[in-house]
Amino acid sequence: MTDDSLLPRSKAAPERCKDGPATILVGVDGSTSSLRAAAYAAGLARRQRSRLVAVYVKQPSAYAVPVAGAAGTVIEAQDQVERELRAAIAQRVAVLDLDVQLVVRSGEPYAELLDVAGEVHPDAVIVGRSTKILHRVIGSLAVKLTRCGRWPVTVVP
Repeated sequence: MTDDSLLPRSKAAPERCKDGPATILVGVDGSTSSLRAAAYAAGLARRQRSRLVAVYVKQPSAYAVPVAGAAGTVIEAQDQVERELRAAIAQRVAVLDLDVQLVVRSGEPYAELLDVAGEVHPDAVIVGRSTKILHRVIGSLAVKLTRCGRWPVTVVP
């Protein structure tokens, strides 16, 4: 039998056991599946008290360059998605009390996600499932990230 009164007591609140990810990286592009992935990642980050890093990659469109005025339309659409993501994050951060950072890059999504992951050292990567038929043949972003093998990857439908 032990006497608990002899043990030193801490005045600070006991630290919660943290066995989940400390940093979660989620790829978002405004698509339905990426927004589901962001919602899943936000819920996981809230439950685990993790830092959430959302990455939005603006892709230069090779198809828009030859068409006059199309490049400007594509850029404006991407800027609109970025504004909507920033507004959604700002709205939900206040409600859910999350530590969220939105990183916006330009380039190829796989390369940019790897670059950001190298900077923030995530414990988990979450992405939405690709809806493009061609990705089933040549491989989607989720498949490439999984093959990379550096982090657990969750693919949200």
